[in-house]
Amino acid sequence: MFNSRVLSKYTLLLGQEEKTVIQSFTASVDRKFISLMSLSSDGCIYETLVPIRPTDPEKNQRVVRSLLLKAVASGNAQNGVALTVLDQDHVAVLGSPLPASKECLSIWNIKFQTLQTSKELPQGTSGQLWYYGENLFMLHGKFLTVIPYKCEVSSLAGALGKLKHSQDPGTHVVPHFANWETSQGCGFGCQNSEQSRRILRRRKIEVNLQPEVPPSKQLLLTVKKDSEKHIEVELRKFLAIKQTPDFHAIIGDIVTGLLGRCKAEPSFYPRNCLMQLIQTQVLSYSLCPGLMEVALQKTDVQLLQLCLQQFPDIPESVTCTCLKLFLSIGDDCLKETDINMESVFDYSGAVQDEKMEERTKIFQNGFNLEEGNCNNCDQEVNENQDTAEETTSCPVIPKRAALLRNAILHSAYSETFLLPHLKDIPAQHITLFLQYLYFLYLKCSENASMTLPGINPPTLNQIMDWICLLLDANFTVVVMIPEAKRLLINLYKFVKSQISVYSELNKIEVSFRELQKLNQEKNNRGLYSIEVLELF
Repeated sequence: MFNSRVLSKYTLLLGQEEKTVIQSFTASVDRKFISLMSLSSDGCIYETLVPIRPTDPEKNQRVVRSLLLKAVASGNAQNGVALTVLDQDHVAVLGSPLPASKECLSIWNIKFQTLQTSKELPQGTSGQLWYYGENLFMLHGKFLTVIPYKCEVSSLAGALGKLKHSQDPGTHVVPHFANWETSQGCGFGCQNSEQSRRILRRRKIEVNLQPEVPPSKQLLLTVKKDSEKHIEVELRKFLAIKQTPDFHAIIGDIVTGLLGRCKAEPSFYPRNCLMQLIQTQVLSYSLCPGLMEVALQKTDVQLLQLCLQQFPDIPESVTCTCLKLFLSIGDDCLKETDINMESVFDYSGAVQDEKMEERTKIFQNGFNLEEGNCNNCDQEVNENQDTAEETTSCPVIPKRAALLRNAILHSAYSETFLLPHLKDIPAQHITLFLQYLYFLYLKCSENASMTLPGINPPTLNQIMDWICLLLDANFTVVVMIPEAKRLLINLYKFVKSQISVYSELNKIEVSFRELQKLNQEKNNRGLYSIEVLELF
């Protein structure tokens, strides 16, 4: 037997093909030899036999390669060239057969030096090809394609394409590029010989002897024709079963089936089933992009909230569409909707009157907002009364706050792609969202930790990032709205106060640095002295 612990070195003698370069290779093992097949830059396939039991393992031995097939691929091909062994008589080659032709997948008979079949690949390949379980796997364009292929017993009639074909009435031809969900049986190039027909008949008999259908297939059949209530019951039973390795794919198929029926039957909308499937935490937007589209058409804010919380790859355009819906939907509709209210509190009734009176004297980060730092602003509003009202009442109802706080603020985004879509939101809705964000900021400022109460609250940085994004996208419009004037003044005063705070902190930092220098000098002198340092 082959001993993997022994290192054997071999030198490959190229002979007359010294200028050729190996572009792809594959290997197969039998009892005596390791057959190494290589596809060279001249478009030919060569074979090298390496003995499993070398005569002298410690000596560098020489092996030669022999020509196996000629002109199976273009010598000018630089990318997308691959080679794999199907059986002892067949190989699969990925590449361009002619210099000016497109890439294709070819099946060659080594024994009779003939081309069995080929398939053109217009989208190109990446030069990767595998064969496992009578299936060819390759990258075609941006997709992984599976092509069923069964090698027949090599014969001269089969190599020349002169076998008599007959097709049973119960069989069907499988397309060259098989769909992962629908591919069954053999694929292209599968000769319907007597042996293959016997295998098909035997499989049919085995299926008849096993009437039990897998639960996943039963559920997919139920999705196509049964009522919403029955589908919900069967789905609950299926989810209670132990998960299989293909659980992700099955859930994706179920969602696809439900959404397809929703589009075909407008009255069909299995909302509870979709909620259960999203809560499995195996779905994503890229796996079922039509799910949020259907939810937006149905104005299902609860389903959208759940998608925003579960899906990590939602595009910014869809996030903005959800934000527009959350801000525009009426309060009466929201009150009748069951929304996740986790960690959302109605602050309007939680503040006592004495706290409202003391609000006007609270310092924000060491700076008093009520001082006369903005002479023009003080003439516009009555600060004491307005500040108390704005800091003690939430500008939106609790259910709308839950949608904004637990869904929108936690969604992932890129500023570059989000800003253009924020400009499409009406100015009144932008103002409302800014008021709510400013309210959250004031709530963060009430405690030393600068955080909101509850589970997984939005951070202060998230709140400030959204405020900046909204102002960057809509400032020229918002500044013209009378309702936003007071809010913009407060934001201006907040920014000005922060600048003052950081300025004072910089002064303190400089003073501490001077103290450190004096301390170092004192230690160096070894003398005792008393010095008075005036900070202000």
